[in-house]
Amino acid sequence: MSKIYPIGIQNFEKIRRDGYFYIDKTALVYQMVKSGSYFFLSRPRRFGKSLLVSTLEAYFEGKRELFEGLAIEKLEKDWTKHPILHIDLNTEKYESLESLENILNDTLYKWEKVYGTEPSETSLPLRFKGIIRRAYEQTGNRVAIFVDEYDKPMLQAIGNEELQKAFRNTLQAFYGAIKTMDGYIKFAFLTGVTKFGKISVFSALNNLIDLSMDERYAAICGMTEKEIHDNLEEDLLELAGKQKMSYEEVCRELKTCYDGYHFVENSVGIYNPFSVLNTFFKMKFGSYWFETGTPTYLVELLKAHHYDLHCMTHIETDADILNSVDSASTNPIPVIYQSGYLTIKNYDQEFATYQLGFPNREVEEGFMKFLLPFYANTDKVESPFQIQKFVREVRSGDYESFFHRLQSFFADTPYELIRDQELHYQNVLFIVFKLIGFYVKAEYHTSQGRIDLVLQTDAFIYIMEFKLEGSAEEALSQINEKNYAQPFAADPRKLFKIGINFSSLTRNIEKWIVEE
Repeated sequence: MSKIYPIGIQNFEKIRRDGYFYIDKTALVYQMVKSGSYFFLSRPRRFGKSLLVSTLEAYFEGKRELFEGLAIEKLEKDWTKHPILHIDLNTEKYESLESLENILNDTLYKWEKVYGTEPSETSLPLRFKGIIRRAYEQTGNRVAIFVDEYDKPMLQAIGNEELQKAFRNTLQAFYGAIKTMDGYIKFAFLTGVTKFGKISVFSALNNLIDLSMDERYAAICGMTEKEIHDNLEEDLLELAGKQKMSYEEVCRELKTCYDGYHFVENSVGIYNPFSVLNTFFKMKFGSYWFETGTPTYLVELLKAHHYDLHCMTHIETDADILNSVDSASTNPIPVIYQSGYLTIKNYDQEFATYQLGFPNREVEEGFMKFLLPFYANTDKVESPFQIQKFVREVRSGDYESFFHRLQSFFADTPYELIRDQELHYQNVLFIVFKLIGFYVKAEYHTSQGRIDLVLQTDAFIYIMEFKLEGSAEEALSQINEKNYAQPFAADPRKLFKIGINFSSLTRNIEKWIVEE
């Protein structure tokens, strides 16, 4: 293997000194540091935010030797060494206010060992301000401040309003120290997954330039198609050989699986860097980003808001909503978008609205697999096998087994989940058919109150009509009356018309009728 891939390595110095593969982002780094002092960037997890922070840190430490051969080497002339204050909120599990205070206290204590302390500095913000001032006075150079995963405590407290308020008040005052010490600060950079709204953590720090939806910085994290072809061409050829695919097929599969992130309208598509590097390291495709864990707060949000999962395939929203997660989290969409499970698909300039959708197959399939155990009667271990069985049954024409299995998905569903029964039943069907649709062709024709579905395999076509509190006979006659089978009249495959009724009394599929 010609390259050492930096999987899980977020330290720029380690990557450069130990000869790991690196895509040069330093021209953008230079552009940023020369254009302002206070910046914020939100990107999904495992997208290279920590590496970007580490790169900026090395630059402000004046470590010119690490940048040899990179774009910034020719651009920067000074290489001044600045004192660095780096806060990483990624390491703690935030279950109480003490956990946040402990990590801030520990960070301040380490800095105080270097820059000293004053007896009057009794609170966390006062200690932080004192450290900034002394770091400048003792070195003669202004300070560079980095906050990695600033929102971790807030995200872990989603759903617990009291704790979130406590975290917010503590962080607000703490970050507020940065603004009051402007004369001592050269540069400050904060990153996180989400951007909490104006009224929250940043209200005291309202001088931040937000790069999250700035087209110039769309590619500052992640990989573009051009970067992949410029840096990983040999690897693509090797992957094609290992997977017994043509070069074109491999490029297409890589794009389908991992491309498709758009952090701003009409911008270049971004590939998930973590998944791409893992694919080349293992020389096979996989759900790498998903395997590192999806936060359960996303599901809690969807369930708490009785969200119609169907809507996730065609959400329309505006920049204000996308850009801001309110601390009460009354809308699950901004959190899901900023966490990387949805991305910008289209932009309507006239109304300034964004259309959102899943970025790629890895995310869409992974998210549906992740949701299934939370909605249906199946556990995390079993659910992938259940989907395999569904697909086999559909491919072999065994609709009886298929519907019995579907019945088991609705059985024993916790009562609290089914406050809105119709929605729950639609959500389960949506997840199941979406997952089956990755392996057989599925088309949905939906209107209020029902899911109509066409499933197609090499040998069979299934046309299904679902009714809630109607009858299976009614559903079947609707298929015939509305000529749903008409488009397949000349098709040689065997066609099944299936009417299905769902009963609110049994909270399950009550009956299905099949006409061949």
